[in-house]
Amino acid sequence: MLNPGSTPAATAVRPVLVMKDISKAYGATIAVRRVSLDIEPGEIHAILGENGAGKSTIVKVLSGIVRPDKGVLALDGIDFAPREPMDARAAGVSTAFQELSLLPNLTVAQNLMLPRQVKGPLGLVSARGNRERAAVMLADYGLSHIHPDLPVRSLSLAEKQRIEIMRAVSRNPRLLVLDEPTAALAEPGWLFDILERVTAAGTGVLYISHRLSEVRRLCRRGTVLRNGESIETVSLKGVSDDRIFEMMVGSAVRAHQPAMSGSSASANPVAVSVNRLSGGNVTDISLDVRRGEIVGIAALEGQGQRDLFRMLAGLTKIESGEVLIDGKTARLGSPAAAVAAGIGFVPEERKTEGVFLGLRTETNISLSRLDVLSRFGVVSRSRERQIVAAEAKRVDLAERYLRLKIGELSGGNQQKALIARVAASGARNLVLFDPTRGVDVGTKAVIYGVIRDFVRQGGSALVYSTELSELVHLVDRCVVVYGGRVAGEVPGEELSEPRLVALATGQGAGH
Repeated sequence: MLNPGSTPAATAVRPVLVMKDISKAYGATIAVRRVSLDIEPGEIHAILGENGAGKSTIVKVLSGIVRPDKGVLALDGIDFAPREPMDARAAGVSTAFQELSLLPNLTVAQNLMLPRQVKGPLGLVSARGNRERAAVMLADYGLSHIHPDLPVRSLSLAEKQRIEIMRAVSRNPRLLVLDEPTAALAEPGWLFDILERVTAAGTGVLYISHRLSEVRRLCRRGTVLRNGESIETVSLKGVSDDRIFEMMVGSAVRAHQPAMSGSSASANPVAVSVNRLSGGNVTDISLDVRRGEIVGIAALEGQGQRDLFRMLAGLTKIESGEVLIDGKTARLGSPAAAVAAGIGFVPEERKTEGVFLGLRTETNISLSRLDVLSRFGVVSRSRERQIVAAEAKRVDLAERYLRLKIGELSGGNQQKALIARVAASGARNLVLFDPTRGVDVGTKAVIYGVIRDFVRQGGSALVYSTELSELVHLVDRCVVVYGGRVAGEVPGEELSEPRLVALATGQGAGH
């Protein structure tokens, strides 16, 4: 069991990292201002803050991606001023990014060995050497089920997340920076075991997560950021969740836990009916989602939930079974067919599957309405601005972000824009795969509100989340998937995390 913030040696009193008055601006936009914190040897130190609070900028500064305008950094008592990522890595800083840095067109082995590939006697890259060394690394970190020759693009998001983390940890850093490391992991115990190993060796860890329960489990101290400034470094044992939320947003947050609407949709007509569906890792799944209803999907990692959602979105081939939309058979052979059937899909990988990073935010939102915005191939800009402004307001996305490229926004604001596009598409059925992954409590509340408003207006929503507590508080009922099949269904009044865990681990079926 981890001992939060413990130091392995009583003599190791010098901080691994000291950050003092770090500031960074992009023109008139201040990303961070006078941020200060320190990390002790063997400590897992949390950074807490809303999306856009400056967390990503701190990660980039420590990783050598951007240089601060002011302030000083010290690593093990030595001045630390990386000009590029290789400088940071050489100094002993290793980062696992939330927006994964893996190269999807390369194999697992090639990604793990970058930037220094194994070479043979003639100085040429040795594919065999890379494969053998990668296989040893994968086995050492409990990932021997992932073959070194697999292209990264073929892995699930959770597997990619593990490879990203493993690559960072395998460099034996003095400072390990983890940015939302469990956002895609339904079972974070694998990471917790690794952190126990690295902190026992004296490595300092900077840990960024919106999951307060795991922050409290791992960390003794946390630094709260708001609007780019470090508000306070607090002992997590002595501060309540409400107080942390208040420091994050500058005022009391009373509704940080979602509440069920209390409405019953059991008498409403069935919107989406899945009948004995098979394909990918799914084996004979049946379920219904009614109008005005939010149905949750709970599952541990790799139980078929990903393929279920991708079949409904036209991305994975349906091998047998059928899907009915409003009682009519839907042919979901492509994403276009799914859209035509009235399905609005939010994928698990926002960066690579959800948004167009090089386009402006307003364009990303309006893409789903091109049919009503264009005439003879020409888009009406005035009409586009009207629709985008209304959708941005619905998801609480500030107007100043609309003209920026969406790649310049924080992850939470990108997710708001993606949700806005899907909600505006005219779809009557939402299929949402982990829609609040890696976003702050305020953005989560906005997304919950959008989903509830959507179903109140007669839509339906099928939602998978890696956070069981989210499902307990959000959905009307929950279907649990295990081994590619439905293990059970829990009605809203009986929803609890222990009940979902029991079914998700193959226990309690039929009860």
